[in-house]
Amino acid sequence: MANYSSNTLVFQATTLVCLLFCMANCVQFNYPAVFNFGDSNSDTGELVAALGDILDPPNGQNYFKAPSGRFSDGRLMVDFLMDAMDLPFLNAYLDSIGIPSFRKGCNFAAAGSTIQPASAQAVSPFSFGVQVAQFVRFKARVIELLAKGKRLDKYLPAQDYFQKGLYMFDIGQNDLAGAFYSKTYDQILALIPTILIEFETGIKALYDQGARNFWIHNTGPLGCLAQNVAKFGTDPASLDEQGCVSKHNQAAKVFNLQLHALTKKLQGQYTDSNFTYVDIYTIKYNLISNYSKLGFEQPIMACCGFGGPPLNYDSRIACGKTKEINGTTVTAKACNDSSEYINWDGIHYSEAANQYVSSQILTGKYSDPPFSDKMPFLLNLKF
Repeated sequence: MANYSSNTLVFQATTLVCLLFCMANCVQFNYPAVFNFGDSNSDTGELVAALGDILDPPNGQNYFKAPSGRFSDGRLMVDFLMDAMDLPFLNAYLDSIGIPSFRKGCNFAAAGSTIQPASAQAVSPFSFGVQVAQFVRFKARVIELLAKGKRLDKYLPAQDYFQKGLYMFDIGQNDLAGAFYSKTYDQILALIPTILIEFETGIKALYDQGARNFWIHNTGPLGCLAQNVAKFGTDPASLDEQGCVSKHNQAAKVFNLQLHALTKKLQGQYTDSNFTYVDIYTIKYNLISNYSKLGFEQPIMACCGFGGPPLNYDSRIACGKTKEINGTTVTAKACNDSSEYINWDGIHYSEAANQYVSSQILTGKYSDPPFSDKMPFLLNLKF
């Protein structure tokens, strides 16, 4: 049986290789702050701050030991990456309880968010354009407060952090996944350029606000999420060799190709900036394809859910919730050892999987440009 220590050993071995590579090849970079934009893959409490306590235990059972606003059993990729840069975890923009410090950055990501403007039926109203608008407001308010004296210095980023900081993006998955419920595959492909025009508009707005360091994650293999397999993978012919929904993954690949091209275009347009494109899709698909070698037991089945094998996912009940289904009261409970699972709740990754993905990001070989003086991470690893 796999256990957390086996996953940790794999991670540590990968990290050691990465660290040695960095010592030989990369110029150390140090960002004073990070500003993150995205969806549930990097939401550290934004949607919970907006909607209330929508997450119940066992969410957050690892590391935080309680629900932390994250849609996972523990830490997200953004948490591990912040650790690698020796920066504290990012507080959500809307999190006003406990005097949160934003000195080292701010997280605008919200679960359910899309690049396109949110519809009336959307889970999250915080589309990419809204997140950018929140940032503009955040920056203006910070500068206004800093001008009044030093009383809030320890809570707010210095004014030059807005230009020197790193701007991270992980968004677009919900645009594609949501479209499959109402559009044909060809219609979804035709929609991708429109989605990316909206993304480009947001990037340009941030550039106009002084942003110069951009770190852009592509979207993962959404066809490998239990939620999508349950809904769109009932016909075995629709699945690939890993049990993932082929058309969902193909749409993600097309999106990523166009996002990569946009990133290159922006780099050519804004020569005073650094744009790094990170191939999250390949990292995640390699993990799912080689799950057993990497210490995992389940590549697609959810740890926390209802219904049992093969997917343990039921769209009618979320992780940790109790409700009546077909006349019976049921609870979506967690598995015994979430570190054996890549997927936490049918939609989001487990902490163990997020840790592995982060270790691969830190090798730099999935980035364009690859591990170089533009690679931001110091690898001052604490996890």
